[in-house]
Amino acid sequence: MRQDSAAVPDAARKLAARRRREIVAVLLFSGGPIFESSIPLSVFGIDRQDAGVPRYRLLVCAGEDAPLRTTGGLELSAPYGLEAISRAGTVVVPAWRSITQAPPPAALDALRRAHEEGARIVGLCTGAFVLAAAGLLDGRPATTHWMYAPTLAKRYPSVHVDPRELFVDDGDVLTSAGTAAGIDLCLHIVRTDHGADAANALARRLVVPPRRTASDMGHQRYLDRSLPEEIGADPLAEVVAWALEHLHEQFDVETLAARAYMSRRTFDRRFRSLTGSAPLQWLITQRVLQAQRLLETSDYSVDEVAGRCGFRSPVALRGHFRRQLGASPAAYRAAYRARRPHGAPEPALRPERADRAERPERERAALGASGGERFAPALAGHGLATAEPGEAGKPQPEGYASRLAEAAVGRGPARPVLPGQRERPVG
Repeated sequence: MRQDSAAVPDAARKLAARRRREIVAVLLFSGGPIFESSIPLSVFGIDRQDAGVPRYRLLVCAGEDAPLRTTGGLELSAPYGLEAISRAGTVVVPAWRSITQAPPPAALDALRRAHEEGARIVGLCTGAFVLAAAGLLDGRPATTHWMYAPTLAKRYPSVHVDPRELFVDDGDVLTSAGTAAGIDLCLHIVRTDHGADAANALARRLVVPPRRTASDMGHQRYLDRSLPEEIGADPLAEVVAWALEHLHEQFDVETLAARAYMSRRTFDRRFRSLTGSAPLQWLITQRVLQAQRLLETSDYSVDEVAGRCGFRSPVALRGHFRRQLGASPAAYRAAYRARRPHGAPEPALRPERADRAERPERERAALGASGGERFAPALAGHGLATAEPGEAGKPQPEGYASRLAEAAVGRGPARPVLPGQRERPVG
């Protein structure tokens, strides 16, 4: 969630006399997904005064000529047209059918006029593309579905796109991330209009959390490798593909520019015009995403993850990871594993660790029951005592017995190697 205090003067713009704050117009287009379209209809269109939720008056408006087809081939019939928007104090665009198509000019004009007359304009999910096409997001922070954020940033470079937010409240213009985040934004509007008690009562009726934040999401914030659809036909696509395949290596933007046979300045300009982001920031995001995946699916230490994602040091990984995902790598892994469903498989051990885990059993079998007695003098010489078989409360670390065995068998008067200690030749 993000609220911009700098937008307060805009939010305070006087509402035109013919508009009413309690009237909410929802603008529907043919081809819009039914889930996103239904969110504002359910939040603002049902009388829940018995539950303590103040009533809004809903106007469902067709943004273009009928019929309006939605998910599964269903046809919708909106009772109002664009002219009804002139009465609304809030106008919601719940979705747009295709990010590659331009919205109807008449709908864009109606949105601009509503904004000029003080109405609050809301874009849910891909509805942000309609607001951007109307020029209402120029110079403003905004969000949209993370999958389409790079395209929004590229097509409308004056929009400050942040795909990590559930929603962005910029005063009189608000946008949400994908799908369910539209519920979060609509609850936020109710909370802004009528207070926390009303929003909480509505959340109980909808059986959803009253106030989510990015840290409540499945992995704090969403990151993705997504790029604008148009990049597939561009010569830079080969360089981008190479970068994604070699994230485990240390290379910089200069390396990518050289592979594209461009100067650094030309490459930066070309990359930004194609993707909407600077190449350095994009590269860092891809490395953080790779680290995120390794933390979820492997048992590598944070230091090892840093090396396998091309960071020059664990410190660099921790800094970038925290900035982009709001948590340290270790805290992220702990939270992710705590959320894993009961009975879900543990991350697979690396081959060398799996072998190490099996070694103590093999060696105990090879040494026989008296193995511990053979090493007792060596252990005692270093102030270490051997545990009796089955001694409670003193489990030995993984691989401990096997390393002691190697020390005693291979080096005469043994110097035990403690877990994690680097073995060095004894001269």
